Formats: sequence, C-alpha cells, structure tokens
Amino acid sequence: MATKRTIRNIPQTRTPMREQDPKARAANFEEVACGYTLDEALRESERCLYCPDEPCIAGCPVGINIPGFIKKIGERNLHGAYDVLTDTNLLPSICGRVCPQESQCEGACTVGVSLEAVAIGRLERFVGDTAIKEGWVNIPHIEAGRFKVGIVGSGPAGMACAADMAKAGCDVTVYEAFHEAGGVLKYGIPDFRLPNAVIDAEIENLKKLGVTFECNTLVGRLFTIEQMIDEMGFHAVFVGVGAGYPTMLGIPGDSLNGVLSANELLTRCNLMRARDFPDYDTPVPIGRRVAVVGAGNTAMDAMRVALRLGAEKVYCIYRRSRTEAPARAEELHHAEQEGIEFHWLTSPVSILDDGHGGVRGMRCVRMELGEPDDSGRRRPVPVAGSEFDFEADLIVYAIGTNANPIMGQTSSLKLNTRGYIATDDDLATSVTGVFAGGDIVTGAATVIEAMGAGRRAARSLKAYLGIRDPWRPYRDADRDDAGTLFGIDLRERNFARVRVALKADS
Repeated sequence: MATKRTIRNIPQTRTPMREQDPKARAANFEEVACGYTLDEALRESERCLYCPDEPCIAGCPVGINIPGFIKKIGERNLHGAYDVLTDTNLLPSICGRVCPQESQCEGACTVGVSLEAVAIGRLERFVGDTAIKEGWVNIPHIEAGRFKVGIVGSGPAGMACAADMAKAGCDVTVYEAFHEAGGVLKYGIPDFRLPNAVIDAEIENLKKLGVTFECNTLVGRLFTIEQMIDEMGFHAVFVGVGAGYPTMLGIPGDSLNGVLSANELLTRCNLMRARDFPDYDTPVPIGRRVAVVGAGNTAMDAMRVALRLGAEKVYCIYRRSRTEAPARAEELHHAEQEGIEFHWLTSPVSILDDGHGGVRGMRCVRMELGEPDDSGRRRPVPVAGSEFDFEADLIVYAIGTNANPIMGQTSSLKLNTRGYIATDDDLATSVTGVFAGGDIVTGAATVIEAMGAGRRAARSLKAYLGIRDPWRPYRDADRDDAGTLFGIDLRERNFARVRVALKADS
C-alpha cells in the first residue's frame, strides 16, 4: 500500500530546471530554459499531495485537472498525462512556458504554504514537449455538421474557440491579419522564451482537427464582421483579435526618430525575423544605449531582445520600485542575470533631440512612493527638483496596450468607454451571432485567461447554434421549456443520419 503523501515525506525543494549560461544566452535567441528530463519530471511529480479540495484547479483559468495529469506522470504514463491536459488545455507546451503559474495554479498550491509550490508549469511543459516530440495529437471522431463559424484572430483566444467549434463538427475558418498564424504568441514573445517551432506544432494540431487558417486577411478592411454573417455564409463569428495597439507616453519628443513601441520592436524581431538581418530584409533600429520604459513582461522581452541585437547597454526605466514591477519574477531574474541595468523610481518627462531629428537621451525625474492607487500598488509621486538627463539613443515604450480601433470603426459592434468590445456574461456582442473574448474585451491579460475566454465563447456559440454541449445544460431555469422530441430538446438543431428500409411492393 502506497504511503500517503504529506509535507514531511515529499521532496522538500522544487526540482530546478537547467538554463543556458547568462553570458552565452545574451548573445543568442535560443531558449533560455532547457526543460525537464524524465527523471526530473518524475521527482517533481512526487511533490504533489493530490489535495482533496484541489485548490490548484480552482486557480487555473481553464480548470485543468492538475493532480490528474501529475499523477499520470508519476505512473510514467506520459500519453495519459497528455490526454488529461488536452481535455481542457490545447496548448500545454505554450502555457507551460508563458503562463504566470506563480499567481494562478502554483499560487494556490497547498505545498506552497510550507515549501516551494509544485512546479506545475514545468511539468505541463514537459508533457506538451513530449507530445510534440512523439507526434501525439488527440483527434476525436467528428461528425461534420452544417454550421460555418468564422474566427477573427489566431491568438490563444481564437485558437481555443476554433478547436472547440471544430470538435463540435463546425466548418471553422480563422482569419489572421499577419502572414503567419499565432497572434501575440508569434509577434509578441521572443524565441528565447517561446520558440516559434512550439507554436507551429500546436497550430498543426488545430489543422488536423479541420481548422482552416487564412493569413494576410485584415478583417475590417477586406470585409467587415457584418459581411461575414450577411454575405459570406458564416452562421456565427468569434472576435479574438487581442489588444495590440501600443500606448505612448505623450511627452515632448515622442515623435523623434529612435522612439518606438515594444510591439513594433518585438514584431519586427520575432515575426518578421529582423534578428536575422540581412538574411531577412526587415530592418530594425538598434541603438548603442537602449532605454526601455516599463517593467512588465513585454518590457523584459524588449530589453533582452535589444541586448541580443547588439546594444552595448540596456536600461530599464520604471517609475515604481522593483517590488511593484508587474513582470513575472522569473523574467525579471533572467533580465538581471543578463546584465540589464535597472533604474527604479525613475520617470521620463521628455525625450531629448540630438539636433537632427533623432534621440540623444531622456530627461527624467526621481519618484517616491505614496499611497496605494486603484491597482493596489503605491502611487509614484515626483520628487521636487530631482530632474536629470539620461543618455540613450533608442527609447522603447512598454507601458501597456489598447484595443485596435479598427473593429469599432468598421462594424456596428458596441464598445465600452475604453474602446474594447462590450459583451454580456455569455460573451455575446451587440451584433446577433457575433461573440468576442480575450484581450479585446478585458484588456491585457494572460495567455491562459485568453484561452479560457475562447472556450467560454465556444460554449455560448454552441448554445446559440443549438449544438449539444455536455458542459452546458439547455434547460436553464430562466428559459421556458421548449419540449422534447424523442427525448431531444427542440431547441437543438443537430441531426442524425437515419437509414430507412423500404418494403418492396408485393
């Protein structure tokens, strides 16, 4: 009989993950974290207590059965672990790398109360990477239906919705504005954190489900959301275009050459392969001294990219302290290891002109922390008389994003006061048959939260189309009883093939 696991008898420390040496990796775009071996994954799986109340599942935005897949790893049933994972998460290799587990599933881990939390993200990545290496993919039997569903945006929300609708028998087409599918996963996250090969492998699995991807297609310019419903034959549409419209500071000098957004830098480098210039003909401005304004994950990515592109010095300029920095602790630690120079409690007030329309530096002011603001973080307050000039020849803003206005400009979709698409609790928009989810509804969030929104929208789409969904009952308390025919709710519009034997005339 197996001994019951307790805090006292499990491995007391988290299994470390091997990484590239900081000096070596600062000069290449290869992945920093090397992933677990089988032995390392087995050791870490021994740290799970299989808690009866399963707080880690409650902490996961898509409700992955975390103890279930970890138990399969411990049994050396890696395919079984993959089956458990993909019941709810279609992108385990991606989420295992970029999700903020420390504030979600691992943040709720019981082990983490007394010791380091179980490394759920690392185990998820191990299973996902094993599946890619072995060519595993779970393709259920799909009975083709008559419904045609359009997905706008191929990021995590769009991919999650597309997969669920394809499994429901729908003819699914995903439209992507860029020349490659993947959305923010492709253009926003560098290879050293999320290799393109991993994203491509997960997209191939969606194609095996029957999902069609149409790239170089900017919905709102080539055709509108309403045209998809009225003219192109789509029975329903999901909008998951994210929120990639960059925020600028609005200070003097913003328009100088040498000032750009992190989105532009990362898109040029990641998706358009400027990092391989001149083998790829995408130019990218790179300075000798690069200052990145902001301290979130995107800022960390921009700084580390600039370093790899050849900058001599890279600085982080942030108006709060290290404690308030929104970046994941791991990303901040990696940036520090690689030699990024951090200037905390510092805020730009203007960009300085070199006399030729370019950048020669920033004028900054020292800050001190006051009372907490609406975000719960202490509000930065300028220190009187503390202005100083800071030398830099490239300034990158990584201070947040907004909704791209194209949806609001080209459709009748109702927007909220911040310019994001307004939806009800079922993620239905103001246009009948059109649903939306992810960053274009909530503002910037995590990959797994966007996937959760895509799956929620898929359940609403299926209910709208009358497709049987075991996750959602049709006889809701607030609906009238429509009756049944042969035990099937009349609001469902599914069908079954029936063979009829005709008796020949005698």
